[in-house]
Amino acid sequence: MQRKKFLKLMSGCLILMTVLALNTTTLLAQPFELQSKAGILIDAATGEVLYEKNIHESLPPASVTKIMTMLLTMEALDTNRITLNDKVVVSERASSMGGTQLYLEPGEVKTVEELMKGIAIRSANDACVAIGEHISGSEDAFVQKMNERAKELGMKNTTFINTNGLPAEGHVTSVYDIALMSKELLKYPDVQKWLTTWMDTVVVGKRESTQELVNTNRLIRTYKGATGLKTGFTQAALHCLSASATRGNNTFIAVVLAAPTSQVRFSEAAQLLDFGFANYNTIEIAERDVFIGNINIQKGQESIVRGVAKEDLKVLVKKGEEDQVQKEVILPQFANAPVLKGDKMGEVIATINGKEVGRVDIISESDIEKANVVNMFTKMIRSVVGE
Repeated sequence: MQRKKFLKLMSGCLILMTVLALNTTTLLAQPFELQSKAGILIDAATGEVLYEKNIHESLPPASVTKIMTMLLTMEALDTNRITLNDKVVVSERASSMGGTQLYLEPGEVKTVEELMKGIAIRSANDACVAIGEHISGSEDAFVQKMNERAKELGMKNTTFINTNGLPAEGHVTSVYDIALMSKELLKYPDVQKWLTTWMDTVVVGKRESTQELVNTNRLIRTYKGATGLKTGFTQAALHCLSASATRGNNTFIAVVLAAPTSQVRFSEAAQLLDFGFANYNTIEIAERDVFIGNINIQKGQESIVRGVAKEDLKVLVKKGEEDQVQKEVILPQFANAPVLKGDKMGEVIATINGKEVGRVDIISESDIEKANVVNMFTKMIRSVVGE
C-alpha cells in the first residue's frame, strides 16, 4: 500500500516536471527577447500566433486605439451608411482635443476622407471625435460601438473609454487584442491608401491654412512591403506600434506595447516581421469568389452551375514544409434545381500530413431556376440535334 502511494506521488511529480519542462522549452524556443513590455507576431491570413510576450496583459495603447476608430469607419463605408464625401461639421467637443491634431475649429466642415487622412497619417485626435460623432451621433455612442465590436472580435482584455487613446482611467487593451482588430482592418484594402502615405496636406480652419501631414509610422518608408498600421505614445503607455507588411502571399502583423523608446518600438516590430518572413510561408488553397468546379443540375433551366469559394482559405507552414499541404475538393455529382446564388454545394478541405487544418464552403455562383415544360422540351430538342 505504501509502495503504491509512493509510486503515485512520484508519477505526479514526473508529470509536473514534464509540464514545467514543456513551458520552459516554449520560453527558450522564443527566437529573441523584446525590451517592450508586451509583443506579438501573428499571421494575418490564419491568425496563428508566431511570437508572444505578455500577449493578454491589459495595457494603455495610446493612439493605437485609432485602429478601432478606423475599422468602424471602414465598416460604415462598406455598408454605405456613410460616404467619403459626407460633410462633417466639427463640434466644440471635437475641436477641444489636445495632443496630436488637425487643429479643427468649431463649425468647420470636413469630408470623411479628409478626417480619415488626418487619423491615419497624422494620428489626429480631433478628427477621431468628429468622425465618431458623425457615424454614431455622439462620441459616447461611438465608444459604445467600439466596445461592442471589440467583444465581437474576441478582444477579451480591452476597454475603450474614448476614440483616440488620450489618457483615461481604464482605457486598456492587449497586444493580442490589437492584433485581432488590426487583422480585421486589413480586410479593407482601401484604408491602405492612407496608412501607406508618407506625406500629404489638408486645408483646415477658417483661414484655410494648409497643414502638412507626415506619417507617424516610419516603417512605411524603411521596411519592405510595409502596409501600416498605427503608432502611439503617451507618458503612461510609452511607445506603441501595430505594424503590418506583405510580401508575396505572406502578410504578418507585429504589435509592441510599452517600448522604452521610439527607436526600440520600430526596430522590434521590424524584428518580429523579419522572423515571420524568414521562417513561414502562406499557402493559398482557395480564393474568395474564384471558380472551384462545376456541379451538374437536374431539372434546372441550366444544366450546370459554377461552384466558387465562399471565403479565402490559406494555410501557414514552416518554410520547407509546403509539399505537406494537401487540398481535397468535395463536390456532388449532381444537385436538384432550384439553386440559389450562395447555396452551399460542397467544400474544400486543407490538410497537413492527413490532419485537417482548414476548410471552406463551395457555393453556387448563380441562381438556377427549376425547368418548366418549355425548358425541358427545348433541352430535349438540343440533345437530339447535338447542340
